[in-house]
Amino acid sequence: MIPQLSSLTAGILSTDLAAVGGRMHSLISELYPICRSITGEGVHQTLAALQREIPLSISEVPSGTEVFDWTVPKEWNIRDAYIQDSNGNRVVDFRQSNLHVLSYSVPIQAYMTLEELKPHLFTLPEHPDWIPYRTSYYKEDWGFCLSHRQMLSLAEDRYEVRIDSSLEPGRLTYGECFLQGQTEEEVLISCHICHPSLANDNLSGIAVAVFLAKYLASMPLRYSYRFLFIPGTIGAITWLALNQDRARRIQHGLVLTNLGDPNGFHYKKSRRGNTEIDRAVAHVLKHSGRPYQILDFFPHGSDERQYCSPGFNLAVGCLMRTVWGQFPEYHSSADNLDFVQPLPLAESLCICIQVVDLLENNRKFVTQYPFCEPQLGKRSLYGLAGSTDNLARLWLLNLSDGDHSLLDIAERSGLPFHVLRDAAQLLCEHHLLRTA
Repeated sequence: MIPQLSSLTAGILSTDLAAVGGRMHSLISELYPICRSITGEGVHQTLAALQREIPLSISEVPSGTEVFDWTVPKEWNIRDAYIQDSNGNRVVDFRQSNLHVLSYSVPIQAYMTLEELKPHLFTLPEHPDWIPYRTSYYKEDWGFCLSHRQMLSLAEDRYEVRIDSSLEPGRLTYGECFLQGQTEEEVLISCHICHPSLANDNLSGIAVAVFLAKYLASMPLRYSYRFLFIPGTIGAITWLALNQDRARRIQHGLVLTNLGDPNGFHYKKSRRGNTEIDRAVAHVLKHSGRPYQILDFFPHGSDERQYCSPGFNLAVGCLMRTVWGQFPEYHSSADNLDFVQPLPLAESLCICIQVVDLLENNRKFVTQYPFCEPQLGKRSLYGLAGSTDNLARLWLLNLSDGDHSLLDIAERSGLPFHVLRDAAQLLCEHHLLRTA
């Protein structure tokens, strides 16, 4: 058993969660203005900021590298962009919001009428004051995103259109934080770093991953932990292509995203559907006191679909609050610093810590008294009849036959894992159980 992790879980649950969440929100606020994409200077700036928080190694993969059926794309960087009317007024200005430019827009400088410009304008008519987030990663194009109200206000005019960007051979960059445990078996924690100013669908997952790594860094660990901060889709594909042997060490994994909104939790199971990580997250959420829903695997979404592709079929699920595309603010300027909140961020971190605690402490035990139950009263281990402590001890003594793990017993008894974990430790101290 590793009581330090149990103490850590108790410690975070007893702290001022709003204060913990406040520190997470401060990190999000620092990263929010950076213009990120799947490559480029925004990714470098983001990883540099994370290096000040946790030990992070940086890898760079050249454009043109073949990664399975994909190719690492050219590197995109942007310095400025605007639409300017004939009076010299910037009616759309990248300096006001980095969402205003279609991500990966090729450079352009031209003059055109409103009619010529409109095919390159993207809006959200159903939310007329929000700016949408749009990309064109794998098809060279250019465009501007603006509020629908802005677009309707554009007069017939001759507009100067300028996107000062570059799209040329460079590199794809990602970061890894590796925490060595007692074994070579790994737990993977993955989040994407490719979105610009989107607080929930990008930065919340980064913040939870960073603070989880911070909490685990000083702990004696059973498993080794690999935290990946990667561009979505192409980043996961690239890492897997370059680390096929290392990927075989991954026993459990979570993709973290959309963890800062105030709604209930959702967990998308791995492709295999009944792995230990799937059961662990479901158990923690069941006993969390928070609304939650367990989703079966489906082949779209975040990077779990890469980790769960048939050739790898890793035990990796996805933890979120609201599912991608199922909250109005998704991929828009409304996914801002007001939308993510400190307390939900801290609660999401707590769920992750409890899942880690379960994985670290999920073991099988063998009773030292297999012929009838031992007498607990003479050892001062039998309390009030029907108490949770009594039930936990009796369940453990009955099912600890070397075949049932603590999670097996938790699921069968309906008792929280942490109650059984603590009871198992006590019974081991009294020489009633031993590890299998």
